[in-house]
Amino acid sequence: MALINTTLKPFTAEAYKDGKFLTVTDADVAGKWAIFFFYPADFTFVCPTELEDLADHYAEFQKLGVEIYSVSTDTHFSHKAWHDSSPAIGKITYTMLGDPSGQVTNNFDAMRPGVGLADRATFLVDPDGVIQFTETTSEGIGRNAAELLRKVKAAQYVRAHPGEVCPAKWEEGEATLAPSLDLVGKI
Repeated sequence: MALINTTLKPFTAEAYKDGKFLTVTDADVAGKWAIFFFYPADFTFVCPTELEDLADHYAEFQKLGVEIYSVSTDTHFSHKAWHDSSPAIGKITYTMLGDPSGQVTNNFDAMRPGVGLADRATFLVDPDGVIQFTETTSEGIGRNAAELLRKVKAAQYVRAHPGEVCPAKWEEGEATLAPSLDLVGKI
């Protein structure tokens, strides 16, 4: 199912953040940029490398007004246990959503059928609750927070500059394009 340009569906989930348990809903996301970062399970191999990479870049995302929600079908209790026992996961200060019911994972169409685990999937939601970016990789392919940060900057630029688009490899401060008939076939 194509989720680009669709609206975030209602959800309620228990989470772990900053040594506390809390309830997070879609209303908490409203009006903000948000990344939903799905991963298969706590206490695994590739997942902690990705989550640590996000933790290392979290301050940069926050400067852009972006909140990060990591999501797996584990419970918020499992997230706390992993946070307390792993030096890599112990760096995390963003919200770790527990989704044992699969509500959030299914809302994003990121559940592996018949397995009960999330795919390795990333979604960028804009302040209007609209999904602007999605990426799904296979089990063994880890994601890169620096590349995700670049894509967030591009999405924010395009939102702030209607009529412009960011070309391949665009970095903040570089030239953008204004689609027109004059450009067709010349790029």
